Amino acid sequence: MSAEEPMFRVVRGVPTAEELAALVGAIVVRTRPVAAAAPPAVSRWARGTRPAGAMSTAGPGAWRASGLPR
Repeated sequence: MSAEEPMFRVVRGVPTAEELAALVGAIVVRTRPVAAAAPPAVSRWARGTRPAGAMSTAGPGAWRASGLPR
């Protein structure tokens, strides 16, 4: 494939610039490696407000454990 050769072509219709941009964006997202889609890191500030581990499970004493420090 040469540098002059297009990567894809429209075979039917006349897409607008916005439609072509959406198509290119979809192709770029689909061709990224799976490892690049890692979840964003959560700051310690935000993490402190979320229940985690045993505190987020229901059961005897769960209401008491929800108020205890981690």
